[in-house]
Amino acid sequence: MTADKNKTTAILLIHCPDKQGLLALVTEFINSNNGNILYLDQHVDREEKLFYMRIEWDLCHFSIPKEKIADYFSTLIAQKHQMTFQIHFAEEKPRMAIFVSKMSHCLFDLLARYTAGEWNVEIPLIISNHPDMADVARRFDIDYHLFPINKENKAEMEAREIALLEKYQIDFIVLARYMQIISDSFIAHYPHRIINIHHSFLPAFVGAKPYHAAYERGVKLIGATSHYVTTELDAGPIIKQEVTHVSHKDTVHDLIAKGRDLEKIVLSKAVNKHIERKILVYNNRTVVFS
Repeated sequence: MTADKNKTTAILLIHCPDKQGLLALVTEFINSNNGNILYLDQHVDREEKLFYMRIEWDLCHFSIPKEKIADYFSTLIAQKHQMTFQIHFAEEKPRMAIFVSKMSHCLFDLLARYTAGEWNVEIPLIISNHPDMADVARRFDIDYHLFPINKENKAEMEAREIALLEKYQIDFIVLARYMQIISDSFIAHYPHRIINIHHSFLPAFVGAKPYHAAYERGVKLIGATSHYVTTELDAGPIIKQEVTHVSHKDTVHDLIAKGRDLEKIVLSKAVNKHIERKILVYNNRTVVFS
């Protein structure tokens, strides 16, 4: 089932303890109030006994006003069944900031998809700890702000970044190969709203030259992982992973090129799922709906 992007639709994301009849309860709530269901996907974690669901419906003839849907759903269903839920409206564009350092491959891919109109998102801001990508931002007519962070000024710079993000009303952040560790206090401002990308060799090949180390070991697969940022470095809930085969014929340069292609594809796919509100996070894992 695919939602029509031109319609005014509501998106409901739910997780709760699993029990019989939950799917029927939610669909009946929508149907009985004249909602036309456009998308439905659900998953049951049998080990944890948890129910996950994403449902989207047309609001054209829905009898509950938009601003009251959350209250009605909470009172009639959610509270009784220990449901944690989010409600979103498809026409509301989330506002995204990109953090970047010196590498441009992920940045260009994100901006190309954005300007092509692939995503229902606004990108008003790019933040960097280097001046290198300023020309790229100008080319795409996006504000660029430089914060040259070091150990001595990190707390001050991050406080200024947070103030700027709040000024721009940013909903989520994408780290497009931003080579700077973000502090725990910064992460706390955007829980499960900072998306990062890294090569899938971690933790096997850590350090500044993972592809060189992988080449020396003669790996046969390389990959990329996109995840939400948490206080545990590179260990947040995984959104998307992909791999590609390599062989003894591939040079270090080949590995780097293939790795960068994977990084930008995997990052963009993760961003797309976040924009479409198709990700639920629970216990450092994700349910990513189709």
